Amino acid sequence: RAVDLVLSCVDNFEARMTVNQACLELNQPWMEAGVSENAVSGHIQLLIPGAMPCYQCFPPVVVAEGIKRPKREGVCAASLPTTMGIVAGFLSQNVLKYLLGFGQVTPYLGYDALQDHFPTIPLKSNPNCTNAECLKRQAEFQQFQASQSTTTAAPAVAAAEAAPSALAEEWGIVVDEVYDGDDVGVANAAGLEYAFVRPE
Repeated sequence: RAVDLVLSCVDNFEARMTVNQACLELNQPWMEAGVSENAVSGHIQLLIPGAMPCYQCFPPVVVAEGIKRPKREGVCAASLPTTMGIVAGFLSQNVLKYLLGFGQVTPYLGYDALQDHFPTIPLKSNPNCTNAECLKRQAEFQQFQASQSTTTAAPAVAAAEAAPSALAEEWGIVVDEVYDGDDVGVANAAGLEYAFVRPE
């Protein structure tokens, strides 16, 4: 693959579908961002062929607004620069997290400026997608997952078990008591109380 990630900020449905098809055929991860014609809402979306829905599986603006196309023919909708800047900032931040491998990359993040609402949606590929290339990538991803589950289960368990001792060696952290789920209202020292006691 020549690039790690493709960014798409096009303004019409056909262009998005073209990018989607090209990325499916090349097995190329990409991120898509857009601002709606109402000028006060937008979204960003990560699309990894096979692992996540393609744009044809889940076209966010079409689903969110119930319109036939994200941009109507003959309409030049001028979005607010602030909305575009906010969406572009979210896209840039997610790109950095994806490429540099830190934090959690949001698969889908919406933005509604009227209510300061930021919906996130967990996404799964559509097994009934009408795009044959998408179905091919889904099958490849399922095979990959099956091969990984058998080869990485034991190392993952070993790593989890070794984590506390590694912390102890590096930082001098020692776990001398494990919480067993019992709540008490008064601490051991006289005059001290817990700040919170879980209700029964």
